[in-house]
Amino acid sequence: MKKRLKKPLIKPVFQSDNTWEVLLGDANFLNIFLSDFLEPYIIKQRWYAGKSNKLKYIELSEYFKFKHKGELYFGLILEVNFVEAFYQHYFLPIAFVTDYMFSEKDKILPVKIQNQEGYIIDAINLETFRELVFNRIAKATSKDVSRLQYHKSHLFGNPAYKSSRLMSAEQSNSSLVYNEKYVLKFFRRIFRSKNPDYELSRFLSEKKGFENTPAYLGSINLIDSEKTNVTIGLMQEMIPNKGDVWSGMLKDLHNIFCNLQNKNITIDKLPDIVPYKNLTLKELPPEIINWVGLNFFKHIKKLAKRTAEMHIALGSEFEDTAFTPAHYNADYTVWLKNKTLYQFQNRLNLVENNMDKLGGLALTLAHEFLNEKNAIRKRFVNFDWTQLKGERIRIHGDYHLGQVLLKENDFYILDFEGEPESSIRDRKVKQPPLKDVAGMFRSFHYAIYATVFNNGEKHYKASQDTLFKASEILYRYITSLFFTTYIKETQQANLNTGYRQERIFILNYCLLEKAIYELGYELNSRPEWAVIPLKGISNIINH
Repeated sequence: MKKRLKKPLIKPVFQSDNTWEVLLGDANFLNIFLSDFLEPYIIKQRWYAGKSNKLKYIELSEYFKFKHKGELYFGLILEVNFVEAFYQHYFLPIAFVTDYMFSEKDKILPVKIQNQEGYIIDAINLETFRELVFNRIAKATSKDVSRLQYHKSHLFGNPAYKSSRLMSAEQSNSSLVYNEKYVLKFFRRIFRSKNPDYELSRFLSEKKGFENTPAYLGSINLIDSEKTNVTIGLMQEMIPNKGDVWSGMLKDLHNIFCNLQNKNITIDKLPDIVPYKNLTLKELPPEIINWVGLNFFKHIKKLAKRTAEMHIALGSEFEDTAFTPAHYNADYTVWLKNKTLYQFQNRLNLVENNMDKLGGLALTLAHEFLNEKNAIRKRFVNFDWTQLKGERIRIHGDYHLGQVLLKENDFYILDFEGEPESSIRDRKVKQPPLKDVAGMFRSFHYAIYATVFNNGEKHYKASQDTLFKASEILYRYITSLFFTTYIKETQQANLNTGYRQERIFILNYCLLEKAIYELGYELNSRPEWAVIPLKGISNIINH
């Protein structure tokens, strides 16, 4: 505990003669804590994923202890129930401190326990807690049979604790930086299963030696009341980097569009290509290189190579059935159609209910989306698995430019949790590896059109239609080079993605599915960006 409060900043709301160790067994305390204080606290957290739903009540599903000598912290598994949506589970470690030197946003509840006045806070804000969990992982052994199980990889070595801090950039989870060399990610929204990020990170690092992802170093798993293994935390190598590729791509694209004027480029005279044309660096036209720059395309090629290598590693397992490749079959087809059609109907409803938030091009494209609903639905229904010869594997599942770090001139792939909207079961379904490629292609499309919409005619001195034409030409060159490189790498390693016509079908299917998925996120979070997935949907259904 920290130094004693001289004057409490807030009068204690709850007073107890019980000790901190047994406080969670007090029904009166739990009622006040969960209803009056935890609800307003949790909805303000960046990692809380239920903001679009009306919270009904929070229950304490179960709890466990982080204990060492005189230190005691509780790990809470919270069940958040909503008025209409399905419930969600969250992990929250808590501590009792008698030091008020914490910001107001970190304080959950002022309490008085056995004449000690203080606060209940999120324990990750406390260095003693951070040090405790680090040492538990660093000293973990295979003999650990407790409810809270710590695992240490042979890649971790024998580090001593030196320092720790919170990583400020996190949103869906909370990450702690140790010794400026390691990162422990605490999963906030949890599932009664092993987290895919833990599974894939450990598999890629320990079993396949894939070097372009942060090395798996250890983990914290809870054996819950139903004897299920639940992932709480993931320790990985910290990658010194220049930021995520999304940020770098936006800067590059801004310069590329500025070149249209700076180099007096006539867009109508730029050589165009068909989508997914076989294309190598040597085959790039001089006019395109003059406009975009060769280094940009070299980076695209390397990113394609690293993407292929990730899939080659994920598709090269023949012992562990969780990772062995699988063929398409009737069961997968039923699952896929149910998932895509349900999602599509949800987006139709969202668009119909949010037309008043759209204007200009977005409104025009929204009307097109609604008018073409039967044609789009037919595309999803026309999935005939008997015509497909390729294989399905475990994939990243939420692959985009923001999930890749740039270090020097190389790329490191992060965050294998999967789509936030999907169930834990769906995230573990083996999928065509081209679904990740489609995710990256949608991210390229996003970056290009975000650049145009954010800067537009003010910076680029060209009409929107002209900029759209340049955007599509650039997109086709980027995706063609990426696709050609990716297919060459995977074919050389015998990763079966099917014949060319099959690959194009799968890619377009996944692109449409991904754009419709994005539409829901934008309409719920930032309607002004809905024009980008709507433009993507329009491009796909009109080609």
